[in-house]
Amino acid sequence: MRGRATRIGTRCRRIADDPAPGVATDALDAPILHQALVDQLVEDGMIRSAALEVAFRTVPRHLFLPGEPLDRVYHDKPIVTKRREDGVPISSSSQPAAMAIMLEQLDVRPGHRILEIGAGTGYNAALLARLAGSDGLVVSIDIDEDIIANATEHLAAAAVPESGRVELIQADGGHGWPAGRPYDRIILTVGAWDIAPAWVDQLAPTGRLLIPLWLRGAQRTVAFERDGDHLKSVSVSNCAFMRLRGAFAGPEGFVALGPRENGLTLSLDDQTSVDPGTINALLASPGRDQPVGIAVPRGREAWSGLSLWLALHETGFCLVHTEGDAPVIPIVMHEWSATLGLVEPDAIVLLAPADTSQPDQPVRLVARPYGPRHDLAERLANQVIAWDRAGRPDDAGLQIDAYPIDQPVSARPGATTIAKRWHRFVITWRARSSVP
Repeated sequence: MRGRATRIGTRCRRIADDPAPGVATDALDAPILHQALVDQLVEDGMIRSAALEVAFRTVPRHLFLPGEPLDRVYHDKPIVTKRREDGVPISSSSQPAAMAIMLEQLDVRPGHRILEIGAGTGYNAALLARLAGSDGLVVSIDIDEDIIANATEHLAAAAVPESGRVELIQADGGHGWPAGRPYDRIILTVGAWDIAPAWVDQLAPTGRLLIPLWLRGAQRTVAFERDGDHLKSVSVSNCAFMRLRGAFAGPEGFVALGPRENGLTLSLDDQTSVDPGTINALLASPGRDQPVGIAVPRGREAWSGLSLWLALHETGFCLVHTEGDAPVIPIVMHEWSATLGLVEPDAIVLLAPADTSQPDQPVRLVARPYGPRHDLAERLANQVIAWDRAGRPDDAGLQIDAYPIDQPVSARPGATTIAKRWHRFVITWRARSSVP
């Protein structure tokens, strides 16, 4: 295994006390904005443990995003830091709330050895180092040399606590990093289509693997632990991450649509199933809305359940997201400026709000077709109705088991099985009623 490694181990400065009222310079505003963001994450229940709260309060995000306006840095949103030539993001500083949820799932303890796949800005590695303490180790891998170089500078500027060590390595994360094995915790900060064998091999017998897993276009952050001959989920949360790159990436799932300034991206299981030019042209001519007849609350939980339901029941499930100020698609998931739908080579249908005049009320849905396939709108509407009649199951009742692909698996009533390159995933979804 070849790679470049950089070791960081310096002292972390303490956040200064709040400045005097009325003083408004960037240097003095940063601690106020920083602590206010953490206060919000605690209040919203994203940060639950005392150790994680201390880590977030100790490590300032702005030092990992030099040049970004402070009000943007300390807003609970992801910030893209690198894009492909077509404009699709490939690296970012993740949304702080999403980071908090994942780190709670990971459950890092002092002394843990941690492997992180996807270094990003280095901010997550700094939090991990704070959680692992003086006897711990964080090995953070990224495939791009410039990302590793920038993360190295950011960690030095932030003075990662001497109570935690970080080793930055430029390599293909699909291979893991055998020199540091076994790891008590392995975390991916990128979406993975499958579980690479190296991650299982390098995980300690009682370790935990946390992975944003792609399931037919939908993503879930799944915390896996060993259960005899396979991996079993111990927690599941909703997520939206850029895809793993390199030899272990699997099918590409992001398609750039329209002008780059729109930031319009189609997310699906495999980009080769559609032509971007065709889909972009279809979006310019919406058809007649098909009423769905139900309303969905604006919180992430409801949309999380509906997105996975559609992904498990329709191979053409898609999500369309825009970064532009003037949306060119209907928006039903305001937290992500996105909507859900179904896509086929000659048509796309998206969920849309029936009424935009009451932004604080639940979203009453319609299915909006683009192209000649009006039957696709009816299919989408029927699936949303089926999800509603099933009791609107969500992640709370979700169980995901990962078996080696060559291992026979007995059929389970009510389960969905998805076979990939190295693993077969068996998904059982129990909520107020079972998924049919």
